[in-house]
Amino acid sequence: THEFASASDLWFHAQGTPGSHVVLKGAHRSTPHSVIETAASIAAYFSKARNSSTVPVIYAEKRHVRRPRKSKAGTALCSRGKTIFVKPALPEKE
Repeated sequence: THEFASASDLWFHAQGTPGSHVVLKGAHRSTPHSVIETAASIAAYFSKARNSSTVPVIYAEKRHVRRPRKSKAGTALCSRGKTIFVKPALPEKE
């Protein structure tokens, strides 16, 4: 996440449960809410909360996400994050 994402990309993670980080490349203030919901659903799907009906997913610009010193790989702290509640799912194929 820290090497792949640029500062303005959006970072997503299922809150309070182990899971993958999802990065929405090229995101900006006018990114449609439906795209943000889809990215959050993917983050929820690839977490231990996959079988829950709704999952809280935190998201923020990558510039507000950091790795604490001497922490394990995959650990991240987020400031200025927002929480969205979504149903875990992968996007439907068109």
